[in-house]
Amino acid sequence: MFSAWSNLKLLLCLTLGFAVLPFGVIAAGDAKLANRTIERTVSLRTHSIYPPYIDQDLQNRWWDFGADAYINTNKHIRLTRARPSQMGWLWSRLPLTSANFIVEVEFKISGDTGHLFGDGLAIWLTTTRAQPGPVFGSVDNFEGLGVFLDTYANSRHGYAFPRVVGMLGDGKTSYDLENDGEATKIGACGANYRRTNVATKLKITYIKDAYLDVKIQYKAWDEWSDCFTVPNVELPLAPFLGFSALTGDVFDNHDIISITTYSAILSSPDAPRDKIGVGIGSSSRLAGSSSYFWTLVKFALFVGVCAGAFYGYRTYSSRQGGAGLGMGGQRFGNNFGGLYDSKRF
Repeated sequence: MFSAWSNLKLLLCLTLGFAVLPFGVIAAGDAKLANRTIERTVSLRTHSIYPPYIDQDLQNRWWDFGADAYINTNKHIRLTRARPSQMGWLWSRLPLTSANFIVEVEFKISGDTGHLFGDGLAIWLTTTRAQPGPVFGSVDNFEGLGVFLDTYANSRHGYAFPRVVGMLGDGKTSYDLENDGEATKIGACGANYRRTNVATKLKITYIKDAYLDVKIQYKAWDEWSDCFTVPNVELPLAPFLGFSALTGDVFDNHDIISITTYSAILSSPDAPRDKIGVGIGSSSRLAGSSSYFWTLVKFALFVGVCAGAFYGYRTYSSRQGGAGLGMGGQRFGNNFGGLYDSKRF
């Protein structure tokens, strides 16, 4: 009887114990190499800029701006005014050497031009910098990534403008200007980010050789809408970060409010997560807290069941031993007299 009960207790404890352990501990394998997350981020001063943007010498140590761009130290870096045939740019002086990074830019596109406005704003991660051209104020046949905030449709489409369009340039392919980048896009989405009631932001997350993700905030504060995600993207090593804007017969104010760039540090392959994601938001923290809470609950249940099983075993064993010797409650009382003495209760 002792052997059977011990085996049952051991089986019960092992079953509950495995239920408490994270799935990743049991299911080890090659999936650990891919199942990683951004564990923490480090702000990069060299690729971030905020008001007042310039120092006492009217310069910035890490950024250059030119053409029609000008700086209002209390508000923005205005790449173009709402006037015809304007072009302006803002470029980092140093290349971005982080293998994994997040770029978050707050911008504003506005103007009192009725139903016609344009042309748009571009965000660049390319091998060259500060070269004026026809693609939203920068050079064509670029090598690297261009994300275009396009506000004017050059041809008819089945989707609405304004629009966000991504293109990965190889240094030889021209931007499809006539069709608003349709032939060369790697991803796109529609978003009414012009003249909104909240701060408009765009976030680019790049994990080397894994994926490129673009999100935009334009509906409400801290409400990020997915724009597009492209797997297995490889950007050039150490690209420059830049911004440019262009107007033609139609025009807008194109403003950069702030730029924040982070180096993303991934979790260890030996400590995988459920999925790839950026663990810097409130939702990620909430999910982590919930998971930790339920782990504690399951562990407490496991301990309670094992304790109950042990107590039941001791009681059962004592009764069996007493009955076999013919001594009944006296044997029981001698073993546990300190706890079951009738004079004490």
